[in-house]
Amino acid sequence: MTTVTRVLKTALVLGLAASLASCASARRVLPFGLGRDNTPQATASEGERISILAFEQQLAPAAGLAGRDFFLPGPVAATSWPRAAGASDSVYEHVIAAPEFTVAWRRRIGAGSGRDRQVMSPVVADGGRVFVMDGESKVTAVDAASGAVVWEVDVKPDGREASGAASVFGLPVPFVSQGGGSLSGGFGGGVAVADGKVFVASGYRTMSALDAATGAMLWSQPVDVPLHGAPTVAGNRVYVVDVDNQIIAFNTTTGLQDWSYRGIAEPARVMRASSPAVSGDTVIAPFSSGEVTALRAANGQPVWSEVLSRTSRTSALSEIRDIAGRPVISRGFVYAVSHSGVMQAMDIRTGQAKWSLPVAGVNAPLPAGDVVYVVSKSGELTLINRDSGAVYWTRDLNEGRVRQEGGFLGFFDRTVRPEWSGPILASNRLVLVNSDGEAVGFDPKTGAQIATVNLGAPAYIAPSAYNGALYVLTDAGELVSIR
Repeated sequence: MTTVTRVLKTALVLGLAASLASCASARRVLPFGLGRDNTPQATASEGERISILAFEQQLAPAAGLAGRDFFLPGPVAATSWPRAAGASDSVYEHVIAAPEFTVAWRRRIGAGSGRDRQVMSPVVADGGRVFVMDGESKVTAVDAASGAVVWEVDVKPDGREASGAASVFGLPVPFVSQGGGSLSGGFGGGVAVADGKVFVASGYRTMSALDAATGAMLWSQPVDVPLHGAPTVAGNRVYVVDVDNQIIAFNTTTGLQDWSYRGIAEPARVMRASSPAVSGDTVIAPFSSGEVTALRAANGQPVWSEVLSRTSRTSALSEIRDIAGRPVISRGFVYAVSHSGVMQAMDIRTGQAKWSLPVAGVNAPLPAGDVVYVVSKSGELTLINRDSGAVYWTRDLNEGRVRQEGGFLGFFDRTVRPEWSGPILASNRLVLVNSDGEAVGFDPKTGAQIATVNLGAPAYIAPSAYNGALYVLTDAGELVSIR
């Protein structure tokens, strides 16, 4: 994890090695002038116009909102957290959780992230238990109050062992997908819980259901390509997206496939994994192509599709359009953020955009009361008016946290900025976790930092809430309960 930041370890399409030398950003770091282009560079002569649209737009607070207060709902008890966003058909806006903001217990649940594996699954909880998946597709049920392990099940098929990750110039490449997709080991996947069952999507190309009480296998279905994100359960179906941008609906009782829908193929994606969102008869599917597609839950027929992609982008990384943060459904609108720099609020019935902002992110936005919170990939927390899309304020979460690392004899130093995951609004704190191994609470009205907890290891998965506690799964494979 010290070579490159986790969120920017993306899938590499064929021909990457050959194209590195021609990439402007790569040329700046290659030693001894390798890849340097000695041809004259185009420059603006006197009187020649340079379009400012090629540069990233900046979010600016709206003058009309300066100093204006806004409504936030009071906290409610989270008695179940069945999937990534918590609630069954929407999102918890404000939960009762971790009022003291101290660590209650820690529990090692298996393998952490490494060269050939990644901890990616959000924590889910129900029936007094917390369910987690480690970096090697082992699912563990933990008592929510004490942290005691109740059962463990390895869903990896027989004979399937993790293999060493590929590398380019010594950098790990754990995820490569090209027309059929392949992964090193069983990268990706996640869990969801509903009706006494734990549903497990695995990078080892299986979709399974376990008995939540005992861990016994109820059914397991092979799939053609690895499953990248955690599943979502709604009604009698469980939905999951594979690495080829296909969403599949399985029957929760039999495990048989009800339907599938394939989005635009796009092999390049960021490390984080998204999940479908469901409200009523509408399924919102996020794809690495930047598509957000609404489908009928009954048959998978498309209703509308929007592509969240900037028309003018200024770097190779911004070409990755992945919707890595789970789309959120709230009050009849879908809120989604793409890696390439578009955040949009869309009518769930028609897909028509209510407003759009130039935000590049890999986290799910959080609508709460009159506002929406979102964290950009550069570490800026922004507060947005839900109705108009106007900005109240933006806070740099990395102020005072930026540092220089690496380098040799003064060469190849890199600036390190912590990566942030979340937020969740819990007991009047806006809580995020970061790659510096912290859970940090901020004032939801002002964005000021008000509390910090040491997690002991980097965390890249947003916290989950259940029965008055926050649960964080660290990159080292440790589950932390914050009370």
